[in-house]
This record gives sequence, C-alpha cells and structure tokens, in this order.
Amino acid sequence: MSPIGAALGAASAAAGAGALAGLLLPLRVRPLAAGACTTAAGAAGVVAGVAALGGDSWSVRLPGLLPLAGTHLAVDALSGLFIAVAGAVVAAVAVYGIGYSGHGATGAGSRGVQALLPLFAWSLLLVPAAASVSTFLLLWELMALTSLLLVLAEHRLRAEVRGAGVWYAVMTHLGMVSVLAGLAWFAADAGGETFAALRAGADQLSPGVRGAVFVLVTAGFASKAGAVPLHAWLPRAHPEAPSHVSALMSAAMVNLGCYGIVRTGFDLLGGGPSWWWLAVLATGALSAVYGILQAAMSSDLKRLLAYSTTENMGLVLVGIGAAGLFADRGRPELAALALAAALLHLVNHSAFKALLFCAAGSVVHATGERDLDRLGGLRAKMPATAGLFALAALGAVALPPGNGFISEWLLLQSLIHGLQVPGVATAVVLPLAVAVIALSAGLAAAVFVKALGVGFFARPRSEEARRAREAGPFMLAGMGLLAACCVALAVAPGALGSGLDRAGTAAGLAGAPVLDDGTGVRLDAVSAKLVPVWVLAALTVALLAAVGVPRLLRRRRRRLRARLWDCGGGAPTPRMAYTATSFAEPLQRVFDDVLAPEQDVDVTHTRESVYLVERVRFQRRVPDRVEHRLYRPVLDWAERAGEAARRLAPGSVHRYLGYGFFGLVALLLVLAVGW
Repeated sequence: MSPIGAALGAASAAAGAGALAGLLLPLRVRPLAAGACTTAAGAAGVVAGVAALGGDSWSVRLPGLLPLAGTHLAVDALSGLFIAVAGAVVAAVAVYGIGYSGHGATGAGSRGVQALLPLFAWSLLLVPAAASVSTFLLLWELMALTSLLLVLAEHRLRAEVRGAGVWYAVMTHLGMVSVLAGLAWFAADAGGETFAALRAGADQLSPGVRGAVFVLVTAGFASKAGAVPLHAWLPRAHPEAPSHVSALMSAAMVNLGCYGIVRTGFDLLGGGPSWWWLAVLATGALSAVYGILQAAMSSDLKRLLAYSTTENMGLVLVGIGAAGLFADRGRPELAALALAAALLHLVNHSAFKALLFCAAGSVVHATGERDLDRLGGLRAKMPATAGLFALAALGAVALPPGNGFISEWLLLQSLIHGLQVPGVATAVVLPLAVAVIALSAGLAAAVFVKALGVGFFARPRSEEARRAREAGPFMLAGMGLLAACCVALAVAPGALGSGLDRAGTAAGLAGAPVLDDGTGVRLDAVSAKLVPVWVLAALTVALLAAVGVPRLLRRRRRRLRARLWDCGGGAPTPRMAYTATSFAEPLQRVFDDVLAPEQDVDVTHTRESVYLVERVRFQRRVPDRVEHRLYRPVLDWAERAGEAARRLAPGSVHRYLGYGFFGLVALLLVLAVGW
C-alpha cells in the first residue's frame, strides 16, 4: 500500500477518534484525548505530504461514498505540499490547544468545539487530495461549516462573536456559490467531473467560457484567501474565534484559497491569457498594501494579525500572478521561479502566523485582553511567550534571519529578472509589484514593532496585564514546535528546493529553478545564490561587535553612578508612554487619503454658561474603507428592500391566494410561449 494512502487513512481514523473523544469524554480528559488524536492526524498528514513531495503519488476511487459520482482522491506533489503544511500546523496547534482548552467547559473546552476541531483538521488535510468536482465541493463545504461553528464557539461570552459568524457565513457561502458555478460550468463543457476529465476537456472550451470559469473560481478562492475586496469576513472572524482555531484558519485554511487558484488556473485549465494573471497580481498587490495598512492602524492584537494574513496572502497572489504572466509570455523558467517563491512564502507564513496567533492566544488566556493599549509589561511576566512572539514577528517583517526573508527575496528575484520580458504590461506592472513588496515589508516592520513595543515591552496599563502569568506547558510546547519550524525554514530553506520544483511541475510549470545547495538556495534560472547561514553568521558577528566593543572601551574609563535628573517631573508613568494608537498616528497622517479616518469631537458645556466647557471628548477611528464604501451601501439597500417587502405580506389570505393565482398564470404563459 502507498505510504500516502496509509497516512491519510491513519489521519482519518485519528480524526474520527478525536471527534468521538471530544463528544463523549468528560471535561477533565476531553482536551487531552481530543488534542492527542488531532495531533496524530496532523502528524499523519505531514507523512503523506512529505511522501508526495518526495516523488510518490497516490489515487483512489471510492464509488460507494457519494451517490452517482463517487469519491475521487489523488495526491501529487502540489497537493502534497499543502497537505504537509496543514498537517504540521494541525499537529503543533493541537498540542497548544490541549492547554488552551482545558480551562473550562464553555467556549474552547466545550464538547462541540472539541468534537469539531478534529473534523476541521481532517478537512484541511483532505481538501487538497480531492480529485473530482463533487468530492472537492463536499470537502470544501465540510471545511467551511466546521470552521463556522468553531468561530461561534464563544458566542455566549461575547456579543461580537455572533456578528462575526454572520459575516463569515455569508462571505464563505457566497464564495462557495462562485466556485460551484465555475466548476459546474467547467465540468458540463468538459464532459466529466473528475479532474482528469477536466484536464482532457479544457482545450475544447471556448476562450470566453475559459475566462468565465477562471473568473468565477478565482473570485471564490480569493474570498477564502482573504484577498481584498473579499476580505471583510477575515478581520471579524479570526479575532473572535478561539486562538488555536484562529491559528488553523489563518495558517492553513486560507492557504487552500491559493491552492484552488493554482490547481484550477495552471493545472486544470492549463494556463491562460495575460489578463487572468494581471488580475490576480493586481488583487495580490492591493491586498498586500491595504492589509498591512489596516494592521498598522489596529490596536486589537488578533485583528492586527488577521490583517497581516491578508497582506501575506496578497504577496502569495503576486507570485502566482507573476508566474502565470511569465508562462503566457514564454518564459517557463521565470514562471516556475515565481510560483516556487509564492509557495515558499505560503509555507513560511503558515509557520510564523500560527506561532503569532498562538502567542496572542497565550496573552488573551493570561490577561483576558486583546487591546494593546491595555497591555504592556508582558516581557517580564511572560518571557517565553514574548520571545516566541518576537521570533515569529522577525519572520513576518521579512528581515534576516527571519524565515520570511528568503521567500520574499525569491519573489523579488523573479520580478526583477522578469523585467527582461518584453511587453508594456511587464514594464509597468513588475516595477509596481516590486515597490508593493518593499512598501509592505516596511509597514510590516512598523506593525510588529508596535505590537512588541506596546504589548510586551511597555509598562503595564491594566491590572490584568500586571497579574499575567506564563502560559502552561502544553501551550509552550505547541509554540515551541512552531518556533522550531520557523528556525528550520530560516536556516535551511534549500531543503524544500526539490519539493517546490516537483510542486511546480505538478501544477504544469515544468523546470527546476530552485535547487538545494546545502543550507543555501541556488537559482539556476537567474544565476543567483543565497546562504542564510552566512547571513545569520554575519549578523551575529556584527551584533557582538556592536555590543562588545563599547563595553571594552568603557572599561578604561571611570564610571560614575548618579540619579538621572528628571526636571522635577518625577518618574514616568504608563500614561506618558506611547499607546498603539499614538504609535500609528504618523503613518495614519501619511496615508490619510487612503485610510479616510473618521473623527468626532463632543463638547459638554457647563450649566452656567455656554462659554465655559466642562468636558471635551475626542474620538478618532479608522474604519475598513472597503467595507464602509462597498459592503455598507449593499447592506443598507438590502435592509430597505426587506422593510419594503413587508408590505407584500400584510396577513391577508386573499392577497396570498392572488399571488399564487397570478404566479401560476404567468408560469403557464411562459411555458406556452416557450413550447
């Protein structure tokens, strides 16, 4: 039996056992049993994915599971990459979740959540393995439904959870309808619903049908990836879900939106014209800049991380769009390099974003607070969590030696060398894409300096922050596993070179642009090479020199200890320090036209005279402009239409009978004319 099939079978059995354990066992053993089974399922997924990346493949047809069409599963290197990433995230987050969920019977520790989490993890592993339209849609809906119920886990504790659940339910099912329409149209014209039949029949489709199918499925998958302007659910659902669920959604589930675009656009449709990929690239660039700008303005720690996910998925879409553009222009080596960079950044993002959400969950678990303006002082109270958050933040800002640096370097290499490709589109779009990556990296540095500085290094601003304690052993163990993945990806990214090349070949972009060169990465397509170990060594030497040389020189001088002159003002208090809001204010001024902040000044006068002011209240907020300008008018129109529609149902039986009569007559007339 294939190791892939055996591993996926073991993952299915472990997920089923975990669901039963979460449903039937008492609270004192429920999180441990369900978490252990979910960890086993994730580990099995890693085995299956690594085997596929190593060159194995597997397929099976189970005719009895689904009526009419049956169930089709197949795993190649492309799906194996996503299975391995999801499995690694599931395994580490499940260990973390044992400690996170063990503090109560409500919310994350309830029977429903503990039973649903293994099923959600199982769907994350099997969605990339689907090999037919019906199988894919069934598993996709299972993933959407279980994640929705997990988002609603704490609806009894906070009213905001219900609103987030409504947004998520509507957006995810609108995306599902778009994917369903596109794949059903594709299958009808191709003459079969298996992926093999879609590949064989793709050439028979007219250019108009191919373009319509791509637009429909890309819109649905981009919504799941959190791309702007279809991102509105993400900054609402991720903060309100339990933190280990947020980690799974942000580090594994959103990846499958990118998988759907790659699988459909490159593999099933066999590529397409430049306008497809320019649209994907533009969507990615917009998502990257807009997402990181909103993250810079946010003072909610988990909402900040959710917008950071939009930014990083935007960078992945930039790489996917560039790959399609290069393939259409006859440069397969650059196309394979851009796709490899996008996939590597997806892997890196999964590692550091899962760690960031788990660290944020530890902060929420210890303090009950997500507002950075009410945190502070956590470095002394939670040193391990602070260090792990800093390690993940280093990856998120794409600075060496963080693991995000190498993938953004690869992406920049592909875009810069793509300037040699002739054409007006490449001459205009690629420099803008390079500028977008540079801008997003700079803003990301400001975002995580704010999160670290205000949340961990500043003085505590609330009693909850002063009473914080370090996370428990299971939570630290889960975060330690994710930290180990971040370090491994930062130090030896070349180990993924052959797997990335196989994944690109499975997607239809043949070539071997990324080669394993020991601990380094060598790019034959553009004659470039990077060794992260040497970068780390150089930074270490520079740091030691910067710290050690002044200390050696200082020993030769006599030091005097004296109390710092404070100008009579006394010691600084937490009120004198920067808040997250004030830290972001200069950036807000720079991007004022883009962010369109709203402010309100409320002046309360004294009773005696309107010329005397008792209190002035100033409020300023930065709304999501896309939501405000795009979704709010639609929601207002729907509300007005609903109010008007009430007049159609006044409770009169005669009117209802009239509706039925005239409706039947209209239907008969249509049938008579049509026949």
